Amino acid sequence: MEPGEGETKRDCWAVAFGHAFNVHDRCVAAGYDNGDIKLFDLRKMALRWEHNLHNGVVGIEFDRKDIDMNKMVATTLESKFYVYDMRTQHPTKGFTSLSEKAHKSTIWCVKHLPQNRDIFMTTGGTGTLNLWKYNYPAKRIVKTEEGNELGVVGSLDLLQNTALSTQPISSFDWSPDKPGLCVCTAFDQTLRVLITTKLNQY
Repeated sequence: MEPGEGETKRDCWAVAFGHAFNVHDRCVAAGYDNGDIKLFDLRKMALRWEHNLHNGVVGIEFDRKDIDMNKMVATTLESKFYVYDMRTQHPTKGFTSLSEKAHKSTIWCVKHLPQNRDIFMTTGGTGTLNLWKYNYPAKRIVKTEEGNELGVVGSLDLLQNTALSTQPISSFDWSPDKPGLCVCTAFDQTLRVLITTKLNQY
């Protein structure tokens, strides 16, 4: 997929697969240098939704790839990330979201814990890691005056933060087998293997 003839071409900095809950449906979320987020429906080969965050999107991920869309996190250049409730799409307002400031620098990437999709890690340009937990609202859907359904976003708790380096942490991943085991790389040319404990309490 690419812009149509005469449209401005932007650099795509981040992509993520999602919504693969059956053999037919697939979505790709893409983040761009100008702050655009675009959600493409691969079944229809069409743009399903787009939104602008006013800052370059450097990381994007669904909480699970193989379920009906639930949540998505996008990270940006200037210390902000956004959590979207992807279950309900309003005809004009799209998906509801919350924003959070963190790391005091570019938030390089986001990774959800495989064993608990409501816990995720963000990595910062100051060499820091932040561990977050998403809390669902009492009701995830409300009816608008027009009779349309509108999603309700939850809240975030910062569970832990730590500084590992003076350089940006550019990549991070969780072990799918051992809860809490993770690995990250930074611009100081160091690969670090870490363990996060007590995750079973959340």
